[in-house]
Formats: sequence, C-alpha cells, structure tokens
Amino acid sequence: MIVIAGGILVALAIFLILSRFIGLWIRALVSNAPISLFHLIGMWIRKVPAALIVDSRIKGVKAGLPFDADDLEAHYLAGGEVDQVVLAMIAADKAAIPLTFQRACAIDLAVKGTGKTVLEAVRTSINPAVIDCPGGGGKIDAVARDGIQLRARARVTVRTNLDRFVGGATEETIIARVNEGIVTSIGSASSHKDVLENPDDISKRVLERGLDSNTAFELISIDIADVDVGENIGANLQISQAEADKQVAQAKAEVRRAAAVATEQEMSAKTQEMKARLVEAEAQVPMAMAEAFRSGNLGIMDYARYKNIVADTEMRTSIAGEEDSDHNDKF
Repeated sequence: MIVIAGGILVALAIFLILSRFIGLWIRALVSNAPISLFHLIGMWIRKVPAALIVDSRIKGVKAGLPFDADDLEAHYLAGGEVDQVVLAMIAADKAAIPLTFQRACAIDLAVKGTGKTVLEAVRTSINPAVIDCPGGGGKIDAVARDGIQLRARARVTVRTNLDRFVGGATEETIIARVNEGIVTSIGSASSHKDVLENPDDISKRVLERGLDSNTAFELISIDIADVDVGENIGANLQISQAEADKQVAQAKAEVRRAAAVATEQEMSAKTQEMKARLVEAEAQVPMAMAEAFRSGNLGIMDYARYKNIVADTEMRTSIAGEEDSDHNDKF
C-alpha cells in the first residue's frame, strides 16, 4: 500500500508538472519551433520564464530566424531583454541590415538602464533621427572676427552605426562636437555678414571635421535652422577697456593731486616757519636799538630820522595798496 501510494504521488506530481508545460510544448511543436519537455522543466528549475523563451523562438522561426533556445535563455540570465533582441533582429533582417545575434545581445546589454532599447537602435539605423543642437530649444552663441555675436541653432540628422554602437559615444558627444564646430566656424569668419549670407558654409566645415568618429552614430547632414544677430561684443569690450583705462588714469591723477596737496602743505609749513623767523628777527630790532642807545652808537636825532623813514614807508605802502585796489575794481 505504501509503495502504491508513493507511486500514485509520483505519478500525480509528474502529471502536474507535465500539465503545466504541455501547452507550451504543443504550441512550440505546432509552430515548428519544438522545445523538449525536459528543456522546459529545466527552465522552470532555473527560474527562466519558459513562455517568454517559447514565444520569442516562435517569432524568430516565423520571421525566418530560428533562434536557439539555449542562446535566448543565456541572454535572459545575463539580464537582457529577450523580446527586444528578437524584435530588433527581425527588423534588421527585413531592412537587410547585417546584425548578428551576439551583437544584438551586446547592444541590448549596453543600453540597459539608459531608457533605450536595441530595437530603437535598429530603427534609428533604418530611419535616421534628428537631433537639435544645442538642445532644449536654445541657441549656440559665437562671435565673428568683427566682434558681432551670432546665435545659431542646428538640426543634425544621424543614423545609428550598429558596428560602433557598443563602446561608442552617445548623442551628448555628437551635440557637444557640433556645438564646438559651429562656434569654431563662426569665430573664424571675417565678418558676421559672411555667415548670414552663406550659413551652409558652417555645415560644410562641421561635416569636414569628422565629428562622428568613435561615436555610435553616423552623421548624414547638419542643417543650420536659424541664425540671429546678437550684441556687438567687440564694441562692448572696447567700452569696458576704455572705462578701465579711465579709472586707472583717474587713480593716477588722484595720486598726483594728493602729492601736490602734500607738497603745498609742506611749503605752507615752511612759509609759516620763515614768517616766524622773520617776526623773531624783527623782535630783535628794538632790543638792538636799545643796546645802541646804551652804548652811545645811536642818538636821539638818529632815532627820530628812523621813525620818520618808517612812517613815510608805511604811508607810501598804504597809498600803493589803495591804487592797486581801485585798479582791480575797474577790471
């Protein structure tokens, strides 16, 4: 009884397992993409969604691409998107673009976490995409050799290069290189009028620089969508330089003025010193005259003549001062 019960349990377990995968097995068999039951059970044990592998293999077989179930399972275990790889392979085959399964898996793993898929990469290779430079609806500011600022916006048409997609630079590099090329082209122009007359010269110069090297894209065309005239940067720089030179000259003049004021103050101090010495010398005259009286070298008549001469001198000085004042009033 125990043996019979054990056999019944084993048979029941086998039936449940087979019933879980029998539908997938039949679907794969009738789709000409057969997968053995043991393989399906092995996927279940390895925690691989058997339905995803079966459906992906059926899609490939119907499109003429018989994918190996082990390869699909290995890519899933590596963290890839199996359905995206299969769809990308089908799209590339229909567009006659050479793409191997290994490269498609490598591209899928490379774009993982970037928000893009290998299918989008293949579609971009079929239908070129347009990238706005500098992006975000802005414009690139550059200055021509005559000092006039120009603001340009470009539209870059690119096609995905599947051979360089893994390890190649992304759209950000393309945008940065195109921006640099536009700035260089405008900066080398002798006049902003030349750029406005022939904006296609910018596109030619940028394309000649080979900006798509080591990138995941191939440049098809660069079109200048819009060019606007900005400020006169050269004139503004000259005005700023002139203002700076004026401030420097004013500072130097202020230094000279301060030096002159200091010299004037110094001379005023010397003048006051000389006046003080003069007053001191004049104060010695009465003392000398008194000493002359005492020593008999100066008499009364001599002193009287001295006083007359002083009075006469003061009178003449007063008269001369009044005449000068009247003369100045007339003018």
